[in-house]
Amino acid sequence: MGSRPAQAEETLVTPFPRRDQREWLDVPSRCFPVQPLPLAAAQYAGFSRRKDDSQGTGAPGRPGIPPRWTSSAKSGVGTALSAASRLWFTISHGILNEVYYPRLDSACTRDFGLIVTDGAGFFSEEKRHARSIVQYLEPGVPAYRLINRCKEGRYEIVKEVIADPACDTLLQRIRFRPLQPSAGYRLYALLAPHLGNCGGRNTAWTGDYKGNPILFAERDGYALALACTAPWLAGSAGYAGFSDGWQDLVRHKRLTCCYARAEDGNVALTGEVDWQTAGGCFELALGFGTDPEEAAQHALASLAEGFENVCREYVRTWQAWQQKLCLPAGDRPGQLDTGRVSAMVLRTHEAKTGPGGLIASLSIPWGFAKGDEDLGGYHLVWPRDLVEAAGGLLAAGAHEDAIRVLRYLEVTQEADGHWSQNMWLNGTPFWNHVQMDETALPVLLVELALREGALGGESLRRFWPMVRKAAAYLVRNGPVTQQDRWEQDPGYSPFTLAAEVAALLAAADLAEGNGEIEPARYLRETADYWNANIERWIYVTGTSLCEQVGVDGYYVRIAPPEISEAASPQGGFVPIKNRVPPRTAAAELVVSPDALALVRFGLRSPDDPRLLNTVKVIDAVLRVETPLGPVWRRYNEDRYGEKEDGSPFDGSGTGRPWPLLTGERAHYELAAGRRDRAGECLRVLESLASDGGMIPEQVWDAGDIPERELFFGRPSGSAMPLVWAHAEHLKLRRSLRDGRVFDTPVSTVQRYQVERICTPFGVWRFNQRTGSIPRGRVLRVEVLSAAAVHWSPDGWATVHDSSTRDTGLGVHVADLDTQHLPEGARVLFTFFWPEANRWEGTDFEVRVA
Repeated sequence: MGSRPAQAEETLVTPFPRRDQREWLDVPSRCFPVQPLPLAAAQYAGFSRRKDDSQGTGAPGRPGIPPRWTSSAKSGVGTALSAASRLWFTISHGILNEVYYPRLDSACTRDFGLIVTDGAGFFSEEKRHARSIVQYLEPGVPAYRLINRCKEGRYEIVKEVIADPACDTLLQRIRFRPLQPSAGYRLYALLAPHLGNCGGRNTAWTGDYKGNPILFAERDGYALALACTAPWLAGSAGYAGFSDGWQDLVRHKRLTCCYARAEDGNVALTGEVDWQTAGGCFELALGFGTDPEEAAQHALASLAEGFENVCREYVRTWQAWQQKLCLPAGDRPGQLDTGRVSAMVLRTHEAKTGPGGLIASLSIPWGFAKGDEDLGGYHLVWPRDLVEAAGGLLAAGAHEDAIRVLRYLEVTQEADGHWSQNMWLNGTPFWNHVQMDETALPVLLVELALREGALGGESLRRFWPMVRKAAAYLVRNGPVTQQDRWEQDPGYSPFTLAAEVAALLAAADLAEGNGEIEPARYLRETADYWNANIERWIYVTGTSLCEQVGVDGYYVRIAPPEISEAASPQGGFVPIKNRVPPRTAAAELVVSPDALALVRFGLRSPDDPRLLNTVKVIDAVLRVETPLGPVWRRYNEDRYGEKEDGSPFDGSGTGRPWPLLTGERAHYELAAGRRDRAGECLRVLESLASDGGMIPEQVWDAGDIPERELFFGRPSGSAMPLVWAHAEHLKLRRSLRDGRVFDTPVSTVQRYQVERICTPFGVWRFNQRTGSIPRGRVLRVEVLSAAAVHWSPDGWATVHDSSTRDTGLGVHVADLDTQHLPEGARVLFTFFWPEANRWEGTDFEVRVA
């Protein structure tokens, strides 16, 4: 099986504790007692009742070291299923990492863990010096038990973690148990605020609310407050790397300097917990608000309610949602319920203030190497990932959740019909390129929701304007994309082409259902033309790679836009991104599993000889055999991943295998009738997940580097969990249950594999100036406004004038009677624009091939 990563070795996850574990831990299966909330009274070392620093107890070292985020390898994510709770949390290495508030795209902490010392010579930080087991309190519910046992066998910490459904509070119920009773251990909570996606410019202080000692932090309308049911023995606010509690504890094994305030910097809060007075059992509440008082009120309200009551409601709402699902069976009793975990991951990543908006991941890839300059991380909405997530929800039977996604897409669509490359939850674009598949996929989501019975009647008619705008954008601007689905290069991409063609056919069906016959006709004709030219645009033959693998030809990863005038993509070049120094590669030598989308979207049969050839090339170039099974890279020359020495991606690196591509390969195998192979790919996909069922974006594909927590075939430092991968997992399980690919459109299969519809047209447009058309074709000229096409088939010896017609989608077309022209004929044409009352002033030429 090969080595396991440090986190997988030190962080073990089980679905629920076995009896022998409970006896070893001496912890009841559900809870343990805690002391009641202490009454305000005594003075606590380092705690001030003042928010200012008039007493001169401010921390030195401002502004602290440059802030960084933390590990992206999450072992758990969670949130409460209520609009009243605007908080999401992540877990890694046995502690809390980023907590998000008040939106899913706004991280407010870096991490939050415990430190144990003996006041003299012993220092132990649980995230570094303990082995961690992570358990689900209930199957598929994001309520966690973290069991952290010191590697030296000196203590054990058991934590249960939930979010309060009634307010913005994260609750932890903690039991600290010394395994050497006479050691005189001291226990400290260490919290790193990074409020509002920013590790700098935070202010932290120790204070109180209504007499209850609290650790506070705030920045620009964000505030947090940390309260405890056990007394605080001491507290300190300092600057990270200089005067924070960690620095003090690692040097002196106790707090020797209790600073009341650290202002406007990278700050940390430290509080010593009187665990002995509390009998070793206590609760920590991390409240959030728009001001410190609101945050403290939330924290204390949750403590007053009691962990058990809060947990009961938290679990109840999650179980009620799960009961509505229709998850395919597949997990064996006693094992992690991977289907429920994937469904939970998708639901956890949904916004509450903008329902239906799902971010790509509650993580920041290689976050430990990134600071405030990486504001977005993966906590942004990518329309592609969003549609994939909605498909996973439909596969799980979560129809209402998928419809919320459509409503979110409806209101975030741009005026011209496309969607932003990615965006904040409020729809504000983050990056600004256009990826045509992200405009096509929402159309296909409507078609899938209709097919699954989630849409119909008025609800279906509601989304027709959105579909119409998207389809109009596709026909005006496609099929070339500014970027492929990997956000790299412009041109003709097999995945994008397949999605566009399928979307146009789906939109045509919906147009007919809404009585728009002319747009429906034009959409089908455009889809037919694009489909008929796929091989001309992206299939190559006779290359050196063909000879190396022993095939006649294959589909390339992407062909540059200028090949629209060529007979094939051979001779074109594509830039290789994320490489220092930059370089280009011959388009004919770069391949990708993206070609399998031609089968997934129904345009080609899985046994098409061209697909069979391409699969051989994909496997020869991109397949990686890990100890757990095969995984595929995105494309050769990919540079998005860790460097060869395991150091983090910093704008360049080496592309690693993506587990979701194993899921896509499984769907291809199922379409080809090889159910056993598809089932084996499912097993591999699930095995590539972390022990808690979190599926990573990438896995490490080289020799083990333990000091970097990189182990062959295990999660790398990229995003984990990746929502897109969990959606692919749910769709694959559904596909295997049904015996067919769940999200393959019906219309493409019928039109191109059964009826084998071809196109009678050759198309010329300003953004795709084809140089030739096959003999026997009608030359269709497409422009974006009304025009008269002045043309001649014989060098202007005779002339014709053809007026364009309006398709109703912002495209005007004129069909020139060229089907009877002989091979070698040259069609010359120009335009008169009646609205501007002017001639184009340039002649254009198309040859009959």
